[in-house]
Amino acid sequence: MTLDFTKDYVLENDRVKLIPLTADHVDLLWEISREKNLWTYFLGKSDGSGDFKKYILEAIADRDKKSGYPFAVYDKMKKCYAGCTRFFDYQENLNIIRLGYTWYGKDFRGTGVNKNCKYLMFQFAFDQIGLERVGLGAHSENKVSIAAMKSVGCTKEGQIRNLFPSIHGKGRSDAVLLGILKQEWLENKKKNLKSRL
Repeated sequence: MTLDFTKDYVLENDRVKLIPLTADHVDLLWEISREKNLWTYFLGKSDGSGDFKKYILEAIADRDKKSGYPFAVYDKMKKCYAGCTRFFDYQENLNIIRLGYTWYGKDFRGTGVNKNCKYLMFQFAFDQIGLERVGLGAHSENKVSIAAMKSVGCTKEGQIRNLFPSIHGKGRSDAVLLGILKQEWLENKKKNLKSRL
């Protein structure tokens, strides 16, 4: 099976619902987008300004170009939207994909939303689509994000030196690369992550 960018995939469990991103989500996510610290490690910053609509529309356009598949994340417990995440860099010939551009409002961090989202996305990628690998990455200074990726079963695989401008405005920073493989997922990481939801 391949990832069909024309199909509206909805990924859902008892805690969260991942819904294909649409222009309607601009208003639904607007308040969260105004949290300035959300955009610290993003190259395409929104900072709660008019750029947020542009950010959402560009993510939707990436789906049209088959270069990304973005989701709005709905927290079923709190009955409101929590943030966004997406698949991107799908390489059908290699049977791999990347997962990223993930952000949640401060009220949703550390609540289990991220673990549930990652579980659903890994399950979709490995069990439904049959991909061999899901890659993730983060700015090396983003320790919280790196720890979150490791906590859902990702393995650190390396670093790309000087990929990003430093968030402090001087010098450069590395990117940390992480990933999870289908074999690992099927052998134990699926069971381990599910037990922590």
